Amino acid sequence: MSTTKPITPIPCLTTDADYQSLLGRISQVYTAGQLRAHQAVNSQLIETYWQIGHDMVEFEQGGKARADYGTGLLASLSRDLTLRHGKGFSRSNLIRFRQFYLAYSKGAKPSHLLSWSHHVELLKLDDALERNFYEQQAVREKWSVPELVRQKKASLFLRLAAGKDKAAVLQLASQGQLIAQPGDILRDPYVFEFLKIPETHQVSETELETLLCDHLQPFLLELGKGFTFVGRQYRITINNTHYRVDLVFYHRILRCFVLIDLKLDDVQHHDIGQMNLYLGYFAQEENTEGDQPPIGIILTRHKDELLVEYATYQMNSQLFVQKYQLYLPDREELRRELELTLQAAAKGGTNE
Repeated sequence: MSTTKPITPIPCLTTDADYQSLLGRISQVYTAGQLRAHQAVNSQLIETYWQIGHDMVEFEQGGKARADYGTGLLASLSRDLTLRHGKGFSRSNLIRFRQFYLAYSKGAKPSHLLSWSHHVELLKLDDALERNFYEQQAVREKWSVPELVRQKKASLFLRLAAGKDKAAVLQLASQGQLIAQPGDILRDPYVFEFLKIPETHQVSETELETLLCDHLQPFLLELGKGFTFVGRQYRITINNTHYRVDLVFYHRILRCFVLIDLKLDDVQHHDIGQMNLYLGYFAQEENTEGDQPPIGIILTRHKDELLVEYATYQMNSQLFVQKYQLYLPDREELRRELELTLQAAAKGGTNE
């Protein structure tokens, strides 16, 4: 007669609350550990590449005894380092390491919160003000590399700098876009090139709204940090009359609703009056404790500055009429405007 004992089944713990709590804690610890390990590796990598660039520049500046290496230095280093360490020391990479050090050789430190791929994209910018802005903004808004590339192509820094004085431009470059008041979230113009609408194609306001909602992630990226989507064609009712706001967002930093209306044609005075009506309704009917007054933005292809000035006379200061465009802005034109601003400030003796 067999004396083998029956196998005791393992108890099912998937419904046990204590087990689920343990499972969650272990998963959280593991994920946090992975993140810290990744950050540590990235930090060391950034420091290593900076040091390599430093050593190369120091060698190049070492006097006549080393001048014989001349332009052949990179080729020699690439060949010999590859033999010693394998991939990673191509001539183009060594050029980047050298550029990396030169960009941060005067006391500034590269951010270890960004990957090397981020820094490679930043090094493609020759202008130090522009490069520093994108670095600060990438850290602040946790941009991925594709998001950083997109914002560079869309000339975000130049758009935000347009119309600012020298002090504001320098602050923007050194700190990124700080959001403390309604006007800080505005961009002029907004750029919706990610919709990829052919230039010959005519869209209706409804089609444009649908496309923006279908491309919500890049749309939120263009709007900037802090926006959360609430809804489209948001219905409000006043005295049994129904109205619809094209797009409604909530801004987590400013703690307020942001209402957006889209216009294909010129904005008329009644469009501004209607947005003011929406703002009044949201302030009285939708706001809850802790919410700040709502912000209204009318987005239009064309903006009559004089009409807007008169139509908003003594009206809600949180109502804005801003332009948008479907294609990338003229980068060189924006840069010329910025250079003229800085030159005018220099001639006027503006303090740094």
